Amino acid sequence: MSMENLPDDYEAVMPGTTFYMPYGTKQMQDKTSYLVAKRLLDMVLSAIGLIVLLPLFVVVAILIKLEDPKGTVFFKQIRVGKNEKPFYMYKFRSMISNAEELKKDLMALNEVSGAMFKMKNDPRITKMGKFLRKTSIDEIPQLWNVLIGDMSLVGPRPPLPSEVEQYSDYDKQRLLVTPGCTGYWQVSARNSVGFAEMVQMDLKYIQARSIWLDLKIIVKTAFMMLFSRDAY
Repeated sequence: MSMENLPDDYEAVMPGTTFYMPYGTKQMQDKTSYLVAKRLLDMVLSAIGLIVLLPLFVVVAILIKLEDPKGTVFFKQIRVGKNEKPFYMYKFRSMISNAEELKKDLMALNEVSGAMFKMKNDPRITKMGKFLRKTSIDEIPQLWNVLIGDMSLVGPRPPLPSEVEQYSDYDKQRLLVTPGCTGYWQVSARNSVGFAEMVQMDLKYIQARSIWLDLKIIVKTAFMMLFSRDAY
């Protein structure tokens, strides 16, 4: 299955219709096998990643502190996970210490439609933060979230509670699975599409997901971290 040609299913992408189709016994068994294999893959790869990338954690922590000694190295934020369960998601801090307080003053400058906030030249981002975001290194601490089971390596990105408040029932279907560090949306379009298109891509992924597709997304994400154009 190619990355560009996930199955087209009009019931999956048209708002107001039911996305999930009834599964037969064999399909349920296949899905259970996939979820077990996916969790094992998550635990193994996240544990290896945390160990191998430990020197990078130290270097990034020092650089963040050199630029802003008063701020913390890590930024934690409540996100909404599977079945709308809240959890703390971790990142390297890429913004000034009072970034969340200033967000309300920037909402009018939001560059993404729908229940998301994105701003290419966000004045709250530090110099080091721009590099971390450009390379997606700021997301690496989420390997801890993966290891403890709050997140998966691949899946829909976890939204903020304030964003979920604006979700329709159709949009909430993306919350029926474990959120991921990366996904089909990130490797296909990232910030170049609006919220509605992101939801559509997430639901297409949920329908087509497999270990093979997850591995392809992970590999493509690694390449994008080196040659990213749309990250901000």
